[in-house]
Amino acid sequence: MSDLVEELAEQARTLPAEERSRLVDLLLESLHESPLAEVEAAWATEIERRVAAFERGEVETYAAEDVFAEARRIAP
Repeated sequence: MSDLVEELAEQARTLPAEERSRLVDLLLESLHESPLAEVEAAWATEIERRVAAFERGEVETYAAEDVFAEARRIAP
C-alpha cells in the first residue's frame, strides 16, 4: 500500500464501527458510481413516465383491497 493509503487505513481503524461501516459503503459505492448513477437516472425517468401516465388516466388501477385479496388467493 502507498503511504497515503496506509495512513488513511490507520486513521479509519480509530473510527467507531458504525463510521467504519459507513466509510466502507462510501468507498465501495465510489467504485461503482457510474453504473449506479445510470441505473438511478433510468429509474427516475421511468418513475416520471409512470406518474405522468397515471395522471393522464392511461393506467388501469386496482383497489388495494382487491390486490391483497388476489394475493391471498394465489399464495395462501
